[in-house]
Amino acid sequence: MSITLAGRVAIVTGAGGGLGRSHALALARYGARVVVNDLASAACEAVAEEIRAAGGEAIPWTCSVTDREGVFAMVEGVVQRWGGVDILVNNAGILRDRTFAKMDLDDFALVLDVHLMGSVNLTKAAWPHMREKGYGRVIFTTSSSGLYGNFGQSNYGAAKMALVGLMQTLALEGEKSGIHVNCLAPSAATQMTEGLYSEEDLRGLSTDLVSPGVVALASENAPTAPSCWPAPAPSNRRTSP
Repeated sequence: MSITLAGRVAIVTGAGGGLGRSHALALARYGARVVVNDLASAACEAVAEEIRAAGGEAIPWTCSVTDREGVFAMVEGVVQRWGGVDILVNNAGILRDRTFAKMDLDDFALVLDVHLMGSVNLTKAAWPHMREKGYGRVIFTTSSSGLYGNFGQSNYGAAKMALVGLMQTLALEGEKSGIHVNCLAPSAATQMTEGLYSEEDLRGLSTDLVSPGVVALASENAPTAPSCWPAPAPSNRRTSP
């Protein structure tokens, strides 16, 4: 089945390079209007210009996902410009790797703030607009470091596993409003993975190989998290708003 994102509006965080850039370009190729968000204004503008040069629509937006007021202002600005927000790709992230014994708690908190609260901030800002429209696609970026653990990444693993719990709950709460919520656990050659893989492995881990998954999860026919898991729903799930 062919996918079209024509008329959809997407926000991609951490889109100035790496996976975020690939996601933004891929969504634009399928017709979405894309907000390229990153901390680096030059990188934002460069990716937005790539999209425009290819015939797509894109705007750069510079702010940190940890800046709650900035994130809410971005969403409101996008709604005023394009009438709504349909797709969120929560991709922004950082690393502060050390063993737990040597890790500064400020670095632990910072990684949680960027990965977890950054995703919460953007999703919270867009959620009422998606509910009003009766449509939304929210994609979080988790990791095998959260699912299975990884030496020296207690902060990163904790943040990434928290996103799985957030996904599961928001998928339940958003279902009646047409909001589908999923996580992607990518492996790709980016600045964040330098030193983690061999050169040979990195050659087979292009970011462009991950982005088709984002396009599928951003599409009208995307699943939503509970339907992807074989376990039956527990009987104590709450259904109140």
